[in-house]
Amino acid sequence: FFFFFQESMHAYAANVYTSVVEELMKGKQRKFIAVEQEFFRLWWDALATDTHKQQVHQLLQEGRLEFVIGGQVMHDEAVTLIDDQILQLTEGHGFLYETFGIRPQFSWHVDPFGASATTPTLFALAGFNAHLISRIDYDLKADMQKNKELQFVWRGSPSLSKRQEIFTHVMDQYSYCTPSQIPFSNRSGFYWNGIAAFPDPPKDGIYPNMSLPVTDTNIHLYAQTMVANIKERAAWFRTSDVLWPWGCDKQFFNASVQYSNMDLLLDYINNHSDEFGVTVQYATVGDYFQAVYSRNLTWEVRDSQDFFPYSTEPFQAWTGFYTSRSTLKGIARRASSLLYAGESFFTQYVQKHPASSICKCEALKQLQSLRWAVSEVQHHDGITGTESPKVKDMYMNNLMYGMFNVKKLMASIIFDMNNAKKNGEVYSSVYNKDSGTPEVDQYVVVYNPLAWNITTLVTVSVSDLAISVYDELGHFVPAQVQSSAESSSTYDLYILVAIHGLSYRKYNIKPLSGKQAAFIGRSVKYERKDITPADPQSQHLLPVGNNCYKVLFDQNTNLMLSITERETNQTVQLTQEFLEYHVNGDVMKGPISDNYLFSPNASAVPVSKAVGLEVVFGNLMTEIRQYFYSNITAQNYLYAVYTRMYTVPEGYDGKLLCHRIEQEYRVGPLEVNREAVLRTSTNLNTRQLLYTDSNGYQIQKRPFKAYVNNTVARNYYPMVQTAYIEDDTTRLMLLAERAHGVSSQGNGQVEVMLHRRLWNNLQWDLNYNLTLNDSSVVHPVIWLILGSKTVTNILYRTSGLELEHRPVVMFGALSGDKPKLSRELQQNSVHSLPVTVPPNLHVQTLSIPGWRYSSNHAEQVRSIHMGKQKEGDADFSRVLLRIRHLYEVGEDPVLSQPVMVDLKSLLKGLGSVMAVEERSLTGTWDINTLERWKWKTAYYPSKAFSNTTEPSENCVVTVHPKEIRTFFVYFQGQ
Repeated sequence: FFFFFQESMHAYAANVYTSVVEELMKGKQRKFIAVEQEFFRLWWDALATDTHKQQVHQLLQEGRLEFVIGGQVMHDEAVTLIDDQILQLTEGHGFLYETFGIRPQFSWHVDPFGASATTPTLFALAGFNAHLISRIDYDLKADMQKNKELQFVWRGSPSLSKRQEIFTHVMDQYSYCTPSQIPFSNRSGFYWNGIAAFPDPPKDGIYPNMSLPVTDTNIHLYAQTMVANIKERAAWFRTSDVLWPWGCDKQFFNASVQYSNMDLLLDYINNHSDEFGVTVQYATVGDYFQAVYSRNLTWEVRDSQDFFPYSTEPFQAWTGFYTSRSTLKGIARRASSLLYAGESFFTQYVQKHPASSICKCEALKQLQSLRWAVSEVQHHDGITGTESPKVKDMYMNNLMYGMFNVKKLMASIIFDMNNAKKNGEVYSSVYNKDSGTPEVDQYVVVYNPLAWNITTLVTVSVSDLAISVYDELGHFVPAQVQSSAESSSTYDLYILVAIHGLSYRKYNIKPLSGKQAAFIGRSVKYERKDITPADPQSQHLLPVGNNCYKVLFDQNTNLMLSITERETNQTVQLTQEFLEYHVNGDVMKGPISDNYLFSPNASAVPVSKAVGLEVVFGNLMTEIRQYFYSNITAQNYLYAVYTRMYTVPEGYDGKLLCHRIEQEYRVGPLEVNREAVLRTSTNLNTRQLLYTDSNGYQIQKRPFKAYVNNTVARNYYPMVQTAYIEDDTTRLMLLAERAHGVSSQGNGQVEVMLHRRLWNNLQWDLNYNLTLNDSSVVHPVIWLILGSKTVTNILYRTSGLELEHRPVVMFGALSGDKPKLSRELQQNSVHSLPVTVPPNLHVQTLSIPGWRYSSNHAEQVRSIHMGKQKEGDADFSRVLLRIRHLYEVGEDPVLSQPVMVDLKSLLKGLGSVMAVEERSLTGTWDINTLERWKWKTAYYPSKAFSNTTEPSENCVVTVHPKEIRTFFVYFQGQ
């Protein structure tokens, strides 16, 4: 399947499931929890025998094997997007429900580096009864432990509040591994199977560091050690139930030696319970939470504050991984966005073309390859960049393979819908500069994956300056062509596209015909300037602007000086510079930076003493190209910024396009042990208060905190999509297309970490090849929006999604004759029935999952019980729809209102809606039968089950602020 997985599977994961299942069958008292579905599914599909499969069914029914979380992976919480968290959770839950009829109800988020407030909301929406985390700041954990505050009811979302609260357990200082110190042996204790050795397990079965086996002579000592630890931990919790995790990373690959020693020890303690004062039993996470729940205590409520950043000791702030492997972070998001487009494109195609020539099962496989790849990279050692280069390559290869499949699928759908001659070719590419150069006189197809109308520019590389662009009906389309900043052999063509929601349009690029040519951008190169402060010179200002902003550049330095927002005539002084943090790579000399940690030696150092400037003036766009050199005579530049401002012609809705200042950065290769940041300094009095988003779902307030040690690194936060600073009137917003670390290290400042290149000699890092010697060049994009709070509030949600889901651009050349457009395409493009939601809603999912399970739970359980799970083809009649409200309660007088949506009329462009079922977040519960545990809090003295959403009448639903509503939709004729 995958190189790394084969290696891991053969040596370790395969043994775990085979060995554990066999051992569980040998003792009725034994139990086990299984977490990540990706490994389990590989075992189930490739290695499990029929006997194993039967045993798994039995163990699940007896409650002795329990799936917790149930997603494909245990996802990272800092740098992942909510869409991708939901995808990987849904992917795992769909498999578990289809195969076993079970629905996980507890989490086990023991390993992500810090805890987000989005996660408890997600798990509540998925029907979970309790949530469990472990890695939070060491000093905070010590405090909570001392005050017995490690358990609370968490209201992760201010708007959903008590409706989606969840009981949360934070593991104590021992975290999720068995404490291994035993006073009577210098070997670690309780790990009888030793350390997994792979890829070649030892022939004699003697693994490194196997614990002393339990014998008559040491059993009392083992028991004393275990009981002492249990009692130490019991003092930190309010109930007399202690969760004692048995295991750790890569354990239970030889379960028989583990269980046989555990059995002896547990029996011994229980037989001497009077002496020890404790009884012990095998348990699952569900057993533990059931015990705590039945104690009927009243719990403290925690608001939506999260647990970032995470430090393990004074000089170990885990804030480096917010930026590590920026290329992987970028590709992961690009893949997610392509998957989003491919899903809705395929869903519409299946509904509108039931008798299609494309094999639907094959198409679903193509989509599934990308679903798997995007799901697995959400792992807490995936998109985080905390894996070895070999594993990073595996993630990249799987993402590229999945993207290739989905591009191929989208191209073949367009082909089929246009009944094109089969000897033509269509190749497709996602928005990026190196996407191939279309020959002149061919067409580009542009798909808008969002459920609202967009007006934007798409970029295509072309080989000629003299061209014209026309739409399907032969009308001239505004376009601009200019020299490319990155390539000397091609030109960049920008096409102004206006496309309805979930629709595509087709544009023809022809050699210059008639008077109507694409505008040719006019390039002006300015002299390179020394920026080190010399004698004061008289100011020479270069204004660049559009209808929304006027930006001033100082011609003495070639740097940006200020931005004026035209509507309010508000001017903000604004300068940008690249700096680098120098970090230590020698553990003998002090704290180090690595894939996880950020430990700067001192303040960041400016990198450039001279700046070159070129401005390309155009009627659709002006591009300001700044090149940063180490000094005035240096041969090559170190960094570049391409700033783009857009001018929208009459007759187009250009509000969003005009209001964004797009910046693309060129960073790298860096020198070793450098961390590159872009610092934007303004005259806004922000009191060093920063705001960052939490997984693209909600905003967190980040006040600057002073620490005795490591203050710079401990004030870094993850920015997944959004960060902003503001004063009383004006806000500066940054929107990103990949995750970064972000911080405000001074009043009026915001800095974004763009890239890291590190090497260190920490033995652990060397063993796992975790030194991050990343010599790549990265091209991150950030959109700046400046304005009053009211205006930016209206703009930034939709803008963030427009950056996330830029249109998919596909090229096609039809050989032989000119493309004859079928009548259908003309209608599809210009008069289609688009899917459109109001600007405060977002169609978060529109897909055909393909699951074969019954949405009636009793029926699903019965069919599994009787061994009648439907084999065979996927189910194409069930469409998965999610709608998300983008605003918080009270955030905006208009946009924060609840919205009534008539699903029938919303989806009429796809066909006639026959039935709608509202489901839990991952689709496995009928929302009307989902009853989560209601934990007693000071607010709610009585304990009961909570049922949370109002039923949808007649396909009309009211979506309240911050809700994510999930539906199965069935269309007529399917």
